[in-house]
Amino acid sequence: MTDIGKNIFIGTAGWSYKDWYGIVYPENPDKGFKTLDFIANFFDTVEINSTFYAPANSFMGNRWVSKVAHNDRFQFTAKLWQRFTHDRTEFNSEDVRKYLDGIDPIALSGRLGAILCQFPWSFKNCDENRKWISKIINGFNDYPLVFELRHRSWDRNETYEFLDRMGVGIVAIDQPVIGESIEFKPLRTGNIGYVRLHGRNYEKWFSTGQSGNGKKSDPSARYDYLYSEEEIREIAEKVMIVSKESEKTFVIQNNHPWGQAVANASQLKAALGESDIRVPETMFKRFPELKKIAKL
Repeated sequence: MTDIGKNIFIGTAGWSYKDWYGIVYPENPDKGFKTLDFIANFFDTVEINSTFYAPANSFMGNRWVSKVAHNDRFQFTAKLWQRFTHDRTEFNSEDVRKYLDGIDPIALSGRLGAILCQFPWSFKNCDENRKWISKIINGFNDYPLVFELRHRSWDRNETYEFLDRMGVGIVAIDQPVIGESIEFKPLRTGNIGYVRLHGRNYEKWFSTGQSGNGKKSDPSARYDYLYSEEEIREIAEKVMIVSKESEKTFVIQNNHPWGQAVANASQLKAALGESDIRVPETMFKRFPELKKIAKL
């Protein structure tokens, strides 16, 4: 499906967004329309984000696998349940098993690329948190793990050497660099490369979730960003560095509002040398620049 390199998988963080209808998806699709089936026609991976909020069950895991059956190359990545990364209260083997109930069907199908352990900016490098990371690694030691560590205190050789020894990946993050946020460095540990592109919306990145009139603002506003073609070319160069010695490299666009992740993921494929790029026709109205790279 792609000629950018067998070990690079490009896709989006999630696929179920209301604001994608009429842009990525048809405005009024027929009853048989399935969003994941559709996305798997254009990309070779997606990051499952619903597993962050609650574990999936085995039925759902099998459903996801069935929906991408038409793309032999397709790989899923999945966010780890927030129970482990944000709540951080003591967990046991039953908590691990509860999460893996929906992941195992994907793993058994050979379609699990990685489990993403995404920690908040407030998770800083200290003895307690290093022990927590070790506990997660031990709890999920039979599964491919990657860690997203957003605070700059983790940007130490010791961090990367430890993760590499443990055979787990580090996420190279593109995010607004504010205060002690970690910068975008093309790093890889373990066998899996993972690049996560959040956008560069500096104004909304640390939004409190309240709008000026006291009402709750849209939490996805921080990801409302469209990368320029120049920025995409710069990112492509870093992706190539990450992918050089990795068995697989996943590049996930998380700037999802209004289909921007789909547009930029398509452009990134072009920047990496893809020559057979399919783009949903509905995208051209909002992103006419995609006509330059799309197979029409």
